[in-house]
Amino acid sequence: MSKTTTDLLYVVTIVTFILALRFLSSPKRARQGNLLGAAGMALAIAVTLAQDGLANYGWIALAMAIGAVIGVVGARSVKMTAMPQMVALFNGVGGGAVALIALAEFHNLTPLPGELPAEDSVTILLSALIGSISFSGSLIAFAKLQELLSGRPIVYPGQQFVNGAVLLAALVIGGAIVAGAEGDALVVALIAAALLFGVLFVLPIGGADMPVVISLLNAFTGLAASAAGFLLHNNVLIVAGALVGASGTLLTLLMGRAMNRSIGNVLFGAFGSVAAGGGPAAAADGRTVRSTTPEDLAIMLAYARRVVFVPGYGLAVAQAQHDVRALAEQLEARGVGVLYGIHPVAGRMPGHMNVLLAEANVPYDQLKEMDEINPELPQTDVVVILGANDVVNPAARSDPGSPIYGMPIIDVDRAGSVIVVKRSLSPGFAGIDNPLFYDPKTSMLFADAKKALEDVGAALKEL
Repeated sequence: MSKTTTDLLYVVTIVTFILALRFLSSPKRARQGNLLGAAGMALAIAVTLAQDGLANYGWIALAMAIGAVIGVVGARSVKMTAMPQMVALFNGVGGGAVALIALAEFHNLTPLPGELPAEDSVTILLSALIGSISFSGSLIAFAKLQELLSGRPIVYPGQQFVNGAVLLAALVIGGAIVAGAEGDALVVALIAAALLFGVLFVLPIGGADMPVVISLLNAFTGLAASAAGFLLHNNVLIVAGALVGASGTLLTLLMGRAMNRSIGNVLFGAFGSVAAGGGPAAAADGRTVRSTTPEDLAIMLAYARRVVFVPGYGLAVAQAQHDVRALAEQLEARGVGVLYGIHPVAGRMPGHMNVLLAEANVPYDQLKEMDEINPELPQTDVVVILGANDVVNPAARSDPGSPIYGMPIIDVDRAGSVIVVKRSLSPGFAGIDNPLFYDPKTSMLFADAKKALEDVGAALKEL
């Protein structure tokens, strides 16, 4: 295939990627965006395989077959609750692939001492460093989300000093590569140091900040892929990596803004490392908790004019998205207006609740972002909180001493009545007590979200 034809087809691929991102900004066109992006990637792979001088097609086909099987089986079998873990894992695989490309190209480009061009050595350094950090950091994020590691920040004395020393060691090795030092062992050492830094980098970050971390690591992978594109002189890889890096960076900043916290505070603040006593201990200070039953909640909902559901990770764990949709349909049949309040950082990845509810075919126009739903809450009769905690904690508005003070929240306490569906009074990812549970207008329905919604739906049918 000629270079002109290759470049033209790569331009088509780049356009499909840009349009895919554009479509993904709208829930109604997100499916089209995914299909368009996949088609563009298929074209990019086909064009790359058609290049002159490519060999070992058998090994390439075998690797692609193995990857395709893993991807299809993983995507079809993973539960929606585990989607954040899968995103972290797949993102890490991309970073690891870039690091291996850097190692292979360093070996291929240095047949004789001193023959590695400076621009190639810099791109090798960036690809190996950023790709390795993304790989190991994503694995730690996966382990925290999968609860293989504690979701709380893992900290120790002198941690920042150790992290800085490891990163400095990686940069010194990278500097030696740029200065013209030879030997595959150098890149291996660089990758090893970067892998260690990725682990140490994510360990002190708590589960409450995982959405931000996933976005940041996604940006890292994009930047590493773009650097690899320069190394391989591949335009489509340069642009695709830049798109991923830019979108991941913007999303990281937006997520930090949604939590009213700087990215530095997210990465180095060890947020959630100290639990501020929830559950029975909090109730012992004289405050009381009102509990309710599915039957009482059914009556309350049946005579409401407007009901707002606020989903959180508890809804995802219980796989209750179809049940909340079924209950909403029952209420709508009775003339009750139903909306869903979506907080930007609810769940464990950006857009987690939107994806979850879309799976249950909840109408897109009923999904309201935090800024849209908050003005509606004073005119709302009942808010039903399904497994959310920190994103509805009024301490973010009223308690300057709270770790989440200043974080924008969904103002559920401004509705007429609040029902919290939760298995216990335990704190959320932030590890702090929620005064909403003790508000006089709040009632607690202690149950798994799926079981609670099923019971309320059954009771509603009896009315």
